[in-house]
Amino acid sequence: MSNPSSVGHRTGSGGVLLVLASGQFLMTLDSSVMNVSMADVAADLDTTITGIQTAMTLYTLVMATLMITGGKLGTIMGRRRAFAIGLVIYGTGSLTTAAAPNLPVLLLGWSLLEGIGAALIMPAIVALVASNFPPERRGAAYGLVAAAGAMAVAAGPLIGGAVTTFASWRYVFLGETVLVVIILFALRGIKDVAPSKVRIDLLGAVLSVLGLGTIVYGVLRSSEWGWVETKPGGADIAGLSPVIWLLMSGLLLLYGFARRQTHLAETGGEPLIDPGLFRNRQLTGGLTMFLGQYTIQAGVFFTVPLFLTVVLELDALQTGLRLVPLSVALLVSAVGIPKIWPRADPRRVVRAGVTAMIVGILFLVAGMDPGAEAGVVAIPMLLMGLGLGALASQLGAVTVSAVPDAQSAEVGGLQNAASNLGASLGTALVGSVLIATLSTSIITGINDNPDVPSSVKQQATTELAAGVPFLSDAQLREALSESAVPDPQAADILALNGDARLDALRVAFSLTALLAIAVLFGTARIPRRPQGGPDPATSPPKDPAPGG
Repeated sequence: MSNPSSVGHRTGSGGVLLVLASGQFLMTLDSSVMNVSMADVAADLDTTITGIQTAMTLYTLVMATLMITGGKLGTIMGRRRAFAIGLVIYGTGSLTTAAAPNLPVLLLGWSLLEGIGAALIMPAIVALVASNFPPERRGAAYGLVAAAGAMAVAAGPLIGGAVTTFASWRYVFLGETVLVVIILFALRGIKDVAPSKVRIDLLGAVLSVLGLGTIVYGVLRSSEWGWVETKPGGADIAGLSPVIWLLMSGLLLLYGFARRQTHLAETGGEPLIDPGLFRNRQLTGGLTMFLGQYTIQAGVFFTVPLFLTVVLELDALQTGLRLVPLSVALLVSAVGIPKIWPRADPRRVVRAGVTAMIVGILFLVAGMDPGAEAGVVAIPMLLMGLGLGALASQLGAVTVSAVPDAQSAEVGGLQNAASNLGASLGTALVGSVLIATLSTSIITGINDNPDVPSSVKQQATTELAAGVPFLSDAQLREALSESAVPDPQAADILALNGDARLDALRVAFSLTALLAIAVLFGTARIPRRPQGGPDPATSPPKDPAPGG
């Protein structure tokens, strides 16, 4: 049964897997660390929660928009070289972020440089697994790499919380730089994928970047500008909010991208994405679930830490500890399901995971009451962890096994693009709805309160319409004191802010629950047959009609 080729694959495979899993861990760590450190980072850089939301959104957006192009560049230069160059760019970004004195430098280091580095690294990881492991061991290898990403999601809150509380969030990014150097030294032991002469569709790349970027940017600014009608004091184009124009422009750009890819495929050109992949029912099902999972995950991970750090004023470590149930449950289900039920029905597991997430989010909706304490997140985080782990145990194998090995890197780019696009949309959409609800609620409350003087009402309405920051009671009390607002009116505004924060969180969680329920409809494309085993090149499942 063994042959020279398979023996070669087995040699040093544990070390190879450790290196690739470490790369995946590194790529996933940033956002989970930043979630619990948002309030501290905002204060340190003298910016707002909205500013940090922008940085988080742009980080995942850069990855999403460049992931497919990064995969093509890896094909041209060789996967190991692409991995190494990506690590150097990523490490440079981490150092820049660690030293960032303000939000623009944070955006340069974290959102841009780290995002570009990750766009080269993540598709390369998928291809290097395929080149270093024989078919019968590949499914397990993909599963362990995915588990490393799940570990980063689980461990990130504790790492970020502890480092931020006892030192500074900056040390997390310094630590990432050290890990980058270690991985670079270990890369020589990995079998490379030989470069191929392919052409990059530059026009297609530009259309995809502009299309996705325009849509996500529009969603991100919706809380400030409004969705269709412009908000008071906001920008407008032809009497409408710029957001609706951005969304329409983004969709038209993506339509142009899709038509160009089809044209290139039909005329013998080299499309950035093979349009035929989207007729693969199993692949599109997996990609849809990745998009949905990360949209939900980003929405919850953005709002729960805000509740803990801003509403309850817990420090970063206490916030991280409150997320331990999620961390433990995620690891148990991600690793345990494949071991206990190796032949489990993937569709059933995914549906059970999404259902657990929905129930957990609904617990959060019900728990946002004035007397809510930190314990209200325990059961929801446990259910979220079980659900996310269930999806992590299945989706990677579903997408990769849907196509022949030759297309594994392309699928890796699509998978990571869907994941990061979901994270961008989740943070932008849920965050914008949260901020918009908060500002509207506070403005309404202040205007309806007869004890607040007219001058204060006018000033508050003008400032809040421009985008209210998500403030703790201590921060708001200090701001009111600096503005010389009389104590009785200050107490009223503090009470209004407290109620408005809970209203905003309740609406944000409700939207996330609605998105999670919508994701259930996508599970019909997940196969019932356990993935792995025979080479899927023999019969990739197809839809009978284009567009599946």
